[in-house]
Amino acid sequence: MTEYEYQVLTFPRDVERSVVRQTLTDHAEYGHWELARTRLYLGGLRKVWLRRRIIRVRRTA
Repeated sequence: MTEYEYQVLTFPRDVERSVVRQTLTDHAEYGHWELARTRLYLGGLRKVWLRRRIIRVRRTA
């Protein structure tokens, strides 16, 4: 079974789309995060859930 860890990023309404896009790109490239969910709330608050797989190392001996 695949396990994931999650990270939630919150962006207020005054943050430009280009800044949000660059932040998500940086997390994807350097942290190996992938987009799991995006919510846009009344008032302009944007929440983004990122996830990445948890890799468990097993002993071979």
